[in-house]
Amino acid sequence: MARVGSRWPEGNSEIGNLLRRNGLDAAGIGPVETWPSSLHHIVEMVVNSRQPKFVAWGPELAFIYNDAYVAIFPERHPAALGKPFGQVWSDIWPQFEPIVQATLDGRSQLFEELLVPMRRDGRTEDAWFTFSYTPLRDDDGKVAGILCATMEVTDQVLAKRRERAALDESREKTAALAVVNRAGAAIAAELNVDRLTQIAVDAGVALAGAEFGAFFYNVDDGEGGSYMLYALSGADRKLFDRFPMPRNTQVFAPTFNGEGVVRSDDILLDPRYGQNAPHSGMPKGHLPVRSYLAVPVKSRDGCVIGGLFFGHSQPGRFSDAVEASLVSLAGQSAVAIDNARLIRAAEIEIAQRREAEDQLRKLNETLEIRVAAETLERQQAEAALQQAQKMESIGKLTGGVAHDFNNLLQVISGNLQLLGKDVANRGRAKERISNALSAVERGSRLASQLLAFGRRQPLEPKVINIGRLVSAMDDMLRRALGEEIEVETVVSRGLWNSFADPVQVENALLNLAINSRDAMDGAGKLTIEVGNAFLDDSYSRTHPEVAAGQYVVLAVTDTGAGMTPEVIEQAFEPFFSTKPEGKGTGLGLSMVYGFAKQSGGHVKIYSERGEGTTVKLYLPRSFQSEDRIANGDTMPATGGPETILVAEDDEGVRTTVVEMLIDLGYFVLKAKDAQSALTVIESGAHIDLLFTDVVMPGPLKSPELARMARERLPNIAVLYTSGYTENSIVHGGRLDPGLELLSKPYTREALARKIRHVLVNQAQRRQTHSAPLPGNGKRGDIVRARLKLLLVEDDPFIRMDTAEILQDLGYEVMEADSGEQGIEMLRKTAVDIIVADVGLPGMSGPAFAALAREAFPSVGLVFATGNSNPPDANRFSGSVLLPKPFTSVALDRAVKTAVQQRPVA
Repeated sequence: MARVGSRWPEGNSEIGNLLRRNGLDAAGIGPVETWPSSLHHIVEMVVNSRQPKFVAWGPELAFIYNDAYVAIFPERHPAALGKPFGQVWSDIWPQFEPIVQATLDGRSQLFEELLVPMRRDGRTEDAWFTFSYTPLRDDDGKVAGILCATMEVTDQVLAKRRERAALDESREKTAALAVVNRAGAAIAAELNVDRLTQIAVDAGVALAGAEFGAFFYNVDDGEGGSYMLYALSGADRKLFDRFPMPRNTQVFAPTFNGEGVVRSDDILLDPRYGQNAPHSGMPKGHLPVRSYLAVPVKSRDGCVIGGLFFGHSQPGRFSDAVEASLVSLAGQSAVAIDNARLIRAAEIEIAQRREAEDQLRKLNETLEIRVAAETLERQQAEAALQQAQKMESIGKLTGGVAHDFNNLLQVISGNLQLLGKDVANRGRAKERISNALSAVERGSRLASQLLAFGRRQPLEPKVINIGRLVSAMDDMLRRALGEEIEVETVVSRGLWNSFADPVQVENALLNLAINSRDAMDGAGKLTIEVGNAFLDDSYSRTHPEVAAGQYVVLAVTDTGAGMTPEVIEQAFEPFFSTKPEGKGTGLGLSMVYGFAKQSGGHVKIYSERGEGTTVKLYLPRSFQSEDRIANGDTMPATGGPETILVAEDDEGVRTTVVEMLIDLGYFVLKAKDAQSALTVIESGAHIDLLFTDVVMPGPLKSPELARMARERLPNIAVLYTSGYTENSIVHGGRLDPGLELLSKPYTREALARKIRHVLVNQAQRRQTHSAPLPGNGKRGDIVRARLKLLLVEDDPFIRMDTAEILQDLGYEVMEADSGEQGIEMLRKTAVDIIVADVGLPGMSGPAFAALAREAFPSVGLVFATGNSNPPDANRFSGSVLLPKPFTSVALDRAVKTAVQQRPVA
């Protein structure tokens, strides 16, 4: 059935307009109107986002994207909208299929600068993207799709590549130069060699009367050898830049081969420069010298270190005596350089050994620390596991005890309530019965706490904002704690939603607050904090019962006496208490512990003697929208004429509940087990409601009995009851969806209210699903102007069926599941008639109607309710009361009456 009132802004989004107007039928998930609410919320977020995003949802991963994403693949838009993911991106599917599958397996993924070949303008080009893939869950918590947020970073990647290429080119040039000059670079790092070489050159210039001197180092470049200028005296280095020493020049080969001195007293022609090579002050075609002397420098092992070169612009400047002196100088320099190199090598070796020894010492220290840390971590994990196993064993024991205890309490409670009617006029007897019922109530709380610790209580978790829940409890906490306790509540901004039973969260907070009050002797400061938290793998390793992940943490801190480590170790055990005798049951913290574990969370105590205590309750984060929480006490505590089949194995409980139901006016059939109940059902007797215990002996279990009853009697309602549900209708600590449960022990009023609630809802579903239209059921028989009607109903089955009947009656129908959503819809459009349930979650039906009448004074009002006299519903002029269950005829009559009676604006 159509979902009216899209969340996508009109006209602001091309994709939003396409989704709204063109009747998109997405692959595997159908038309937009049939999408689940979880997908609607996600698509709304995507469409309204300015960042390129898409959602892939359903068995074929229907592809839904936003306006910003269109620029990534303009040629595929709009044909890609709603098509299967694999079809839209068939050209790159082999690359993305493993990523998609990993996300559907529940793993979030982030990719930075991933290369993706893209088809654009008829050709394939490289593109780079940074994006995240997040698994999306449907209303049942199963992974149903993928959310991708992406950004193309092609320009940034190419810019970085250009920068990297330029840097690599520079490094290659440097490396090539280092290969050629590696011997010279090694010596340059040795300060003593530098000094000795320069001294030798300076001494040679002075000794020979040369205009300049130089030391050339032998370089093995793999191509026959070359020479590098290492030290220079008396000349500008640019002189040798213009006239470099020629590689493999035969004239100087004897010197650099170590064979002897090369000397010239006149001009030396250089064939490389030809006859026209210019040089200031020198004849063309010559080196910048007229006299030169080249002397080899050899180490003590005979290897040639290099050569000393001296020159002069005038011929005949170097005599034999000068040559002999320079040869001697070269020999002395060689010995000194050789020694310096040996010393330097020894220093380097010593330094390397010291560094290696230091690294080995640090490695040993690190290994010792790691071994000690891992040993401690393992010991902590083993201790935590032993504690968890002990608590699990105690929990199983307490759960079993609570089951029998609740049955006993139910017999006592039921008989006391029945007896109370017999002695209504006897004051002392009535008072004693009241005291006994109070004791039963305390026993019920005790059993409930035992079940909570044993993780056996049936939870009804909702997606809740714990910050809002805590703020709503502020007044109640202040009254419970007294004026001497200062209460401060701190709720973090951007608080995540959590999936937990709101009633049990309130109970846990109240227990923690009362414990803190007692620890502070009734005076002090209590701080309640709610925030987001992430428990990482390292925390999980030392707390094996905790799964790493995102949580919402509720922390309660007091300024009391604090706890010793021994007390902290036993604090969660049932019946353990440090309070005086009679001041506490020792089950408060046990209940908090069991609730946390059953909810997939964690609880931790931080305390020091004399420094106060902090208890942190971690509950798992939910990524779904917050649920609306309805008030279950709106149904009147009355009986009726219907027939009820009671299936209960405990004779005392069965006798008591049958008498209570008869007293309420019901016709009652009874059975001692599921098989006997099935026999009654198959007898053909008329039965309106099956009221069955969850845990009964025999091969036929209660859930199977309920299924077989519905097969034989499709209109039968089913209500379960139990003091301990085991795993038959509660899985993962949560009541199975669509089931109704009344926990033992219960009062006569709770029994009456719950049975009336189940019967009314079942009757409403039956009426709205099967009732014929007025006349012959054809829309042509109904003559009226097409009025716009807003239907506000929290039960999805009743809302869908009622909307369908109203549409067939000719009305234009919009739907809302709460008063808050109805207000949002009224801000966007006007309506003629409002049909609202009285007992809506959150904002009640009358409260919603009051706000609607302020905005639209002439709007007609119809209140639908199972209460024959609902509060506040009769104070609206012209309003019509529509009792549940109603037929299509009654619905049509009520709407027509509301149109006629609505006020004149």
